[in-house]
Amino acid sequence: MRNLLLPLVLLCIAGSPALARDHAHHAPSAAAPPATAQGAPAQRWLTDAPLREGMGRIGRTVATFQHYEHGHMNPGQAMALATLMERDILFLVANCKLDPAADATLHAIVARLSLAVQAVKADPGDRGAIPSMHEALRDYGRQFDDPGFNKGVELD
Repeated sequence: MRNLLLPLVLLCIAGSPALARDHAHHAPSAAAPPATAQGAPAQRWLTDAPLREGMGRIGRTVATFQHYEHGHMNPGQAMALATLMERDILFLVANCKLDPAADATLHAIVARLSLAVQAVKADPGDRGAIPSMHEALRDYGRQFDDPGFNKGVELD
């Protein structure tokens, strides 16, 4: 399972026709929101229930990784968290249905999360991947309209 996640996410990003068919257009079709000077959209992308559910779980898991960063958990516990994130990433890929441009934005975020998960699983003693998880979640919060996302989740 651990070696299947990264290729799956990379296929999504590459625009696999099979996965593109599975990601039916759920939100109304619209042009991409214009970017601001900081690169974030002036209007955030709509979300669907599976995206909000999956990203909520991922956000809570990343918040729990802060205990690992501070030395309050061992590498085995970090591996268990990485496995939970892997499960939630697969949930997102399988279940969320977004406008194609929003989907592409999400795939970039999910790819960064997936790479961080793979790094933790490859070397649970190295905490270096955790900051990229935080940054990916900050990007999600900036780019997607998910009002409940930051509730109870400390991203720094």
